[in-house]
Amino acid sequence: MVVFQKPKSLCDVPLHYCPGCTHGIIHRLVAEAIDELGIEGETIGVAPVGCAVMAYNYFNCDMVEAAHGRAPAVATGIKRADPSKIVFSYQGDGDLASIGTAETVHSATRNENITVIFVNNAIYGMTGGQMAPTTLPGQVTQTSPYGRDVKHCGYPVKISEMLSQLEGPEYIERVAVNNVKNIRNAKKAIKKAFQNQIDGKGFSLIEVISSCPTNWGLSPEKALQWLEENMIPNYPLGVYKDRSAEKEAAAK
Repeated sequence: MVVFQKPKSLCDVPLHYCPGCTHGIIHRLVAEAIDELGIEGETIGVAPVGCAVMAYNYFNCDMVEAAHGRAPAVATGIKRADPSKIVFSYQGDGDLASIGTAETVHSATRNENITVIFVNNAIYGMTGGQMAPTTLPGQVTQTSPYGRDVKHCGYPVKISEMLSQLEGPEYIERVAVNNVKNIRNAKKAIKKAFQNQIDGKGFSLIEVISSCPTNWGLSPEKALQWLEENMIPNYPLGVYKDRSAEKEAAAK
């Protein structure tokens, strides 16, 4: 009896991510969800610029590359052109919460029937560790060497909270991948987001709190501890919007 194996929807190739980067865990969770739902042959992924720019090398499904920040727009076009396909975007915080904010907000408010995986590690990973829209107050980065000054740079953009105020989106949840319990919860959320699309319910976004040991200047172990102590308090985990659950509760 096989207890644990590589997902079929994940290619058998080495990942290019830095040691300790949790993109690999998130990739696996997405692939497991695709496998378990039996949608590998019908799935199309969209990856823009960022740490996951080469996601097409890792997911064993059709992949499309999008311009920086435009993945939700590209995913919308694919889904509208062929509604039978299961379409997801895989985006980082510098991409989704900065140059791609408009595409994200308007895809959500239209309740486009797509799935968005949003990886939040509070920093620009691919380009060398600059301050991102999600960088924490006081957090040191290459472009905030004395820590993020909210008087000068403003406060972090909290995507899940912001999108949850829109009437359009079906499902918004924030999860993390820093320990076994949270990884299991993240898997459930990602699978539910795909199931929502299969059921035609509309826009689902899963925000995944992730670590970036290299640009945080920490060991992989210390990075997970920093995530627990700093990121989760600033980005509380949980369901921020679930229209179907709200309707069921109201009907009781």
